[in-house]
Amino acid sequence: MPSITIYTKDWCPYCTAAKRLLDEKGASFTEIDIEAKPEFRAEMIQKAGGRTSVPQIFIGDRHVGGCDDIYALDARDELEALLRA
Repeated sequence: MPSITIYTKDWCPYCTAAKRLLDEKGASFTEIDIEAKPEFRAEMIQKAGGRTSVPQIFIGDRHVGGCDDIYALDARDELEALLRA
């Protein structure tokens, strides 16, 4: 399973939903709370091509996007393949 990084904010319901989906898939991930660790905000924005909203999700070297994006991947049955890569 590739490494998964998710940039979040503690109070964000979309972050919670994205993490719940990854948990349901049995995927372990590294969470970086950009409010608790603001030094990572610029890194997230740079890696996400300028996107500033959370969550921002990365599977391996691929930027998946946010909560809606990961749920869309799952609905198209593409998320499992990414998680197994």
